[in-house]
Amino acid sequence: RSDAEPMMAKTRHGERVGVESVVATTLTGGPEERRRRHGASLHGTEHDAVTASRPRSWSYGEGMGYQDAPPGWWQTFVGAAPARTAKLAVVRADGSPHVAPVWVDLDGDPDGDGAVVFMTAADTIKGKALLRDPRVSLCWDDEVPPFSFVTLAGTATLSTDPDELLHWATRIGGRYMGPDQAEAYGRRNAVPPEMVVRVRPTRVVAKVDVAG
Repeated sequence: RSDAEPMMAKTRHGERVGVESVVATTLTGGPEERRRRHGASLHGTEHDAVTASRPRSWSYGEGMGYQDAPPGWWQTFVGAAPARTAKLAVVRADGSPHVAPVWVDLDGDPDGDGAVVFMTAADTIKGKALLRDPRVSLCWDDEVPPFSFVTLAGTATLSTDPDELLHWATRIGGRYMGPDQAEAYGRRNAVPPEMVVRVRPTRVVAKVDVAG
């Protein structure tokens, strides 16, 4: 074979093809393999099996079945026992987000003059962020199918009043740890640099039966 003659090889059917073609086919797969990789085989039997396995209440490509929660649902959801931990989002000094769990309670009717209340220390990342920028978001979710959640955005106000600290530290501690532990948690947490944080909702998104 001269140097100018291309290297040849036999396929399983006996045809002589360039080695480069054999290598390319080996690396990328034949037509059937390429169709399988790119999802083209989802036509016919395999597609029918996938479609049949999906709930009949929604069509392929429709996405999740979010439903708006009824009026008053989210207040009941947030205030229910056992108490759910809220996820608090604040803004760091560099503009990046920070998320942390917090214990919360409701003060009156959040749709009226009430608020979501939690406590944090002034020297924590949460506390420093709130002192600098009072904008916050909070989220609660039900992790059991068919799943539900509420997200809340608002502006926080802060208090270091000793009577408020003791009241809310006792109330929130009892809510999460039980009435028999309320007083102990109240005394432990109602001390500087703790702050009482009230968030009055400016926007609420509440959804139920997310996977329904």
